[in-house]
Amino acid sequence: MSDTEFKQHENAMDVPVLIRQDTQPALPTYHRRFGNPAPLGVFSFGAPVFMLSMFMVGTDGVTTTNVIVGMALITGGFGQFCAGMWEMACGNTFGATLFGLFSTFWGSYGLIFIPGTGILAAYEGSPETAAQLHNAIGIYLSTWFILGVLLTLGALRTSVAMLSLATMICSTILVLAVSEFTQMVSVTKAAGAMGIVTALLTFYVGAASLYTEENTIFTLPTGPFKRSAAHPHHGHQA
Repeated sequence: MSDTEFKQHENAMDVPVLIRQDTQPALPTYHRRFGNPAPLGVFSFGAPVFMLSMFMVGTDGVTTTNVIVGMALITGGFGQFCAGMWEMACGNTFGATLFGLFSTFWGSYGLIFIPGTGILAAYEGSPETAAQLHNAIGIYLSTWFILGVLLTLGALRTSVAMLSLATMICSTILVLAVSEFTQMVSVTKAAGAMGIVTALLTFYVGAASLYTEENTIFTLPTGPFKRSAAHPHHGHQA
């Protein structure tokens, strides 16, 4: 084998493993395999959800919520994007689509509140255009509700925890869209409360993916659904 020769192997979970031998003879040779990017993706989604939801329920009287921009762009956007691309490399199409899509959700949501984009400024020209802002955001959220439903249908064979999380995400986005259309404080707070529950469930799913017998003294149950012999498990799911 030459110094730059690559080999493709399959591990126990049918995830391709890239092995490169003798790349640097002076250093030890490592046989690498892909890790599980799911915890990164799940935590990256849950953190901005929890933060924004706390603002929505009026925690400590915070009404100016622009601090969410950094969390949305970097944690929710970039963090999930990385996880999604690594899920694709691991052969997990569902995980790649889930994290990839919601990275664009948080990235695009954060851009709305950056003055340099001119998005909010476009609605400040007159009272008529100002009134359109909440309806426009409501339509934006309705679009993501539809995508969320499609992703939820794709989670029907994963686990109780993952399916519950997908359902809560859809429900929260729907109520949040209604709050934008109606501009009712009670509905906004309801969406925030649902978002907190969603975030806590997200933290649980992320922890369940991270806590394995190899690195901790306990694991968390997720309630995986039984699969028939005709539908073998490929890749990893939360």
